[in-house]
Amino acid sequence: MAFMQRLKQKTRQLIDSKHMLVSITVASFLESTIVPVPLEAVLVPLMQARREKLWLIALMATLGCIIGALFGYALGYYLFDAVGDWVINTFSNPEQFEHVKQQMQQQGFWFVIMLGIVPIPFQIAMLAAGATKYSLIMFLIATTIARSIRYFGLALAVYFAGNQAERIITKHKTKAMLGLTVLVLAIWWLTTIL
Repeated sequence: MAFMQRLKQKTRQLIDSKHMLVSITVASFLESTIVPVPLEAVLVPLMQARREKLWLIALMATLGCIIGALFGYALGYYLFDAVGDWVINTFSNPEQFEHVKQQMQQQGFWFVIMLGIVPIPFQIAMLAAGATKYSLIMFLIATTIARSIRYFGLALAVYFAGNQAERIITKHKTKAMLGLTVLVLAIWWLTTIL
């Protein structure tokens, strides 16, 4: 609880900062690489307070995540033997990572989109994509789509719901994630049968 209080205090400081956009990009980079704390806790109140920069905040969060995804991919690609065990044990477990690796080899693009939307540590997808030498271009496209859905979806919620967005997102987050997951799975399934 003390952590959330500190996070809210930092968010209030960030609202009026002239470095707000750079800070969001850095926070998104950190969230996608080493800090498994949902960025939504900062983004939604910030978007509500700075509606004039709503879409720019979503864009900078997406860019920070893409930069973080490149970093995570490179770790998996070049340094998996050296740091892979530490990352796996920090953010997951060996069995889950092996499952992720198999999914990456079989359905990489849709698998990255799925992990980029749902609240599962995205570090696992980045590391698995690099470790399996999955196409960097396809990985970046999937990451961009997934994180754009996530961050611009928050921006849409704030745009339409205003100050009620945080309450609505908190109340319906599970349903929204489930709905997005079903939608992505349906599109994935349709692409495999066509």
